[in-house]
Amino acid sequence: MANRRDFLKQTPSLIGLLASLPALAQSATDNLASKKSIILRSSWQTVNIGDIGHTPGVLALLEKYLPDVEVRLWPSSVDNGVDELLRRRFPKVPIIKTPDEIALAMKECVFLLHGSGPSLVARNDVKRWDKETGKPFGIYGITFPGVYSNDPKAAVTPNPIDIELLSKARFALFRDSISLEFAQKNGVTSPVMEFCPDGAFGVDLRNDQAATAFLKAHGLEEGKFMCVIPRTRFTPYWEIPAKKTPFDEKRDARNKEMREHDNAPLREAIIAVVRQTPMKILICPEDETQVKLGKEILLDKLPDDVKAKVVWRDHYWLTDEAVSTYIRSAGLFGLEMHSPIMCIGNGIPAIVGRFFEQTSKGFMWRDIGLGDWLFDMDNEQDIARYAPTVLAMAKDPKAAKAKAAKARKFVEQRQRETMGLVKKNVTAV
Repeated sequence: MANRRDFLKQTPSLIGLLASLPALAQSATDNLASKKSIILRSSWQTVNIGDIGHTPGVLALLEKYLPDVEVRLWPSSVDNGVDELLRRRFPKVPIIKTPDEIALAMKECVFLLHGSGPSLVARNDVKRWDKETGKPFGIYGITFPGVYSNDPKAAVTPNPIDIELLSKARFALFRDSISLEFAQKNGVTSPVMEFCPDGAFGVDLRNDQAATAFLKAHGLEEGKFMCVIPRTRFTPYWEIPAKKTPFDEKRDARNKEMREHDNAPLREAIIAVVRQTPMKILICPEDETQVKLGKEILLDKLPDDVKAKVVWRDHYWLTDEAVSTYIRSAGLFGLEMHSPIMCIGNGIPAIVGRFFEQTSKGFMWRDIGLGDWLFDMDNEQDIARYAPTVLAMAKDPKAAKAKAAKARKFVEQRQRETMGLVKKNVTAV
């Protein structure tokens, strides 16, 4: 009897709840329908952990600063395990590949964001978006024009299509101040043109299990080793079968001419660190071709007493394992750009060596306050201070981390500001 009375007391509230269900369902449907979708045009190639890093970096920022916006990734390439890597970290992000998926996205999405990269990589797709939809788009953190000239003193002429598209963009954000200045001087008239850190600063991918297993197997302790990455003037893509790149005789000759000149300072730094500190060294790659290079140009040429404290990674890796390794190191040095970017993005000290053939992207180090960790390998004075700077980092990890933290703070401020700009433009559509 008591149970019956309790049920009768509850009946009005139950009836009210049932009556509200259609309204709740309609509200959920309305919210879903009102949720805006955008395209991220990114993922340029997968043979380089830095090129891989552009996409998860920007996706992580969009997830953080535009949580109510659906993002659809339109990639150039997500092979070699990158598709699975991205789906694990961003399960809610559709990866659109087929013509039908792309056409549907162009119809349903309100904004296209061209992701970070070495140039306006997807100019043809941005042009198509503009022509077919007339909807707004923006450019997030590129180098411009991002082309190489054989003559350092020769004037570079930008692609007229790039000038037109960058001018039509709601915002044109550049990952180094040299590119921003070049755009301003060459007729780009986007209403907003600013410095924007490379998207890879936002990478938060992890594969701790693989990283810790590798370090344990090779006697590397957390905080007691440094990473080093060698490089040639041009990436020899013809050495990677999957790329199907024809052999380039001129670039190969330039690589051979300069590889000892460029990498000898790295060996000098390795020797100084090993002999003058308790640190060990891990030789690792940013792209597939650097695995072999690391052995030939660094490991094999080291004195025997130094070799005993140096580990050579004998196979390529993906961005998640690389980052999990970097964050356990005391710092990184070398001739690459994006591993240092992902280090600073995670508070790890990193030194950049650059040369003319790498265009202007290296100058972002100066732009984020790390000018004295930026080295021009075409400048003998810079080369002379390279090894001493690496050694100083190894001898005083606390000071190096404080310096990295200051740069990271500046990067994060610009990420907030630039993502605020993205949000403003998406919301306005």
